[in-house]
Amino acid sequence: MTSSHSRSARARTIRIAAAVIRDDDARLLLVRKRGTSAFMQAGGKIEPGELPAAALARELREELGVAVDPAEAFHLGSFSAPAANEPDARVEAELFELSITGEPVPAAEIEEMIWLNPELTSGMELAPLTADIVLPRYGRQP
Repeated sequence: MTSSHSRSARARTIRIAAAVIRDDDARLLLVRKRGTSAFMQAGGKIEPGELPAAALARELREELGVAVDPAEAFHLGSFSAPAANEPDARVEAELFELSITGEPVPAAEIEEMIWLNPELTSGMELAPLTADIVLPRYGRQP
């Protein structure tokens, strides 16, 4: 390995907006992208010049067919975790809690959607952001 190769092998950063969405039974909405195995929060990449809450609203509309008002999204904080589906990458996530109306339906690159009881995660493959940050901090209904 040359020194120029090792410099390019550093982790790149992916800026995302992600949602903590609960149903009436306090289950969390998780999605799995097509061709992957890890479940994660709904959301996606923030485009250049886009506000995180606006990016989240756009992604939820594209991926799950739900309309949300970015002003209604409560910002929980900024978090960093290894990217679930991209080796040598980290996500820098703006995490929001919000409510949705209507029944979400997987679309775009989303292959599967589940409502997860946070107590029943044993044996599931979860994205690092979900497993290490969302569940421990926000897995239970406040």
